[in-house]
Amino acid sequence: MTPPREEFYYLAYAWDVTAAKAFAAGREPIGNLVAKEWAGVLSTVLVDQDAAATADLREPIIVVPIDDAGHFPIGGWHRITRALRDGVPELKAVVLTADEERQVRIYGGDMGHPLRRPARTKSRGNW
Repeated sequence: MTPPREEFYYLAYAWDVTAAKAFAAGREPIGNLVAKEWAGVLSTVLVDQDAAATADLREPIIVVPIDDAGHFPIGGWHRITRALRDGVPELKAVVLTADEERQVRIYGGDMGHPLRRPARTKSRGNW
């Protein structure tokens, strides 16, 4: 059985983290994410505290460019949580390209939001 797809939701955006991990696999981190700079955002992200307690801080955070707004972590919030809790100032980060971000984005930005899209119609057994 195929494991469920890991997804990350933030405000009106969603990303396929499983697909993002495939792009990031084998890449060397190209920078560091400063954990305390994301502490304020962390209060708006759902994090399983038990998972955060055992998160592997050696695994790089996956960061994507967001339109013209800069960069945003989409994979690694459990690690950010643990880093803040354990006093680890920086975590390695892998940055996807804008094209890769677009491919892993489920909705948001110029792709709209599924609640605002016209309903799909059923045809030939496809949903």
